[in-house]
Amino acid sequence: MYLLLSALPLLVMILTLADVITGGEERVRHLNRTFWIIIVILLPVVGSILWWTIGREYPQRSREMPASFGDPRRTERVERELATRSAASTEAQLARLDAEIAEAEAAARIRRLEAELAERRRGAHDAGEGAAARE
Repeated sequence: MYLLLSALPLLVMILTLADVITGGEERVRHLNRTFWIIIVILLPVVGSILWWTIGREYPQRSREMPASFGDPRRTERVERELATRSAASTEAQLARLDAEIAEAEAAARIRRLEAELAERRRGAHDAGEGAAARE
């Protein structure tokens, strides 16, 4: 019995250290991981209790029930996510197409203005030759 009671804090400390060390950096709260290791080693029982209560970040649980493999709610959720992704990609494609259209219209306007300018220059040049020939 004494052996069991003395081994229990050691077992809890080992499990806590394993969780602190193997857990990702996003699961550590309030202190750096190194400080949590030091706290758990120096104060095995208190450090372990502190780690499991305030030091570890637990994943957020969703309100909806987890869907099993054949559950239609699972496929509906996947279909909603795919529809959202495809809508976002469709909107991005439409935005790119709108930008291409605007660029093409601007280029066509520039070509039209350059053609008008060239026509005016030819007209002014022809008028200048006609006036020089009359003199």
